[in-house]
Amino acid sequence: MMGSTRYTQTADKLVLALLAATALLQCAAGVEFTFDLADNAEDCFYEEIKRNTSAYFEFQVSAGGQLDVDVYLKDPQGKVIYKLERATFDSHQFVAETTGVYTACFGNQFSAFSHKIVYVDFQVGDEPALPGVDEHATVLTQMETSSQAIHKGLNDILDAQTHHRLREAQGRKRAEDLNQRVMVWSSLETAAVVLIGITQIMVLRNFFTDRKPSQAHYGRL
Repeated sequence: MMGSTRYTQTADKLVLALLAATALLQCAAGVEFTFDLADNAEDCFYEEIKRNTSAYFEFQVSAGGQLDVDVYLKDPQGKVIYKLERATFDSHQFVAETTGVYTACFGNQFSAFSHKIVYVDFQVGDEPALPGVDEHATVLTQMETSSQAIHKGLNDILDAQTHHRLREAQGRKRAEDLNQRVMVWSSLETAAVVLIGITQIMVLRNFFTDRKPSQAHYGRL
């Protein structure tokens, strides 16, 4: 009975640790979203960051045109701290030197016809520790070590799923564009074959058409 009770308590602690890790995944500081960047347009997003706070910025163009956008980050004084032109994917990590609102802008001014679908991940600050894990200076127990490993594994799975969805959306968009081009090319080829066939029939018909008597008489004269 004592062994069963200890096993039940251990299982309950493991379930609580999993629930805590899941809650932290949902409450982690930062923002993650996907937006539609119109052609010949620029969209900016703002995030307030305190001084000496680390931040992680990542973006990826999943659909539209040549999969490229102009990107730049500005600090509260308007100084550009990160800039890329005609980029598809990149990430940037920095530490805020001043407290204030930081600006992330995406430009599509060079494209007059195609809009872009852009994924953005902007994380600010370190992720909160698991409850009760980093609150003491003693060596971590096996349960706490397992909780940290599970928490890290859940984060890795979430990140892998996000990038997998982005690659899936990008591949689907390319497949749809390729299918549309094949349909247009096939329609043009079909129209060309039909036109050539009708032209050949008309030419052959003129070769085998009997001339009128008047035309034959004038031909002998």
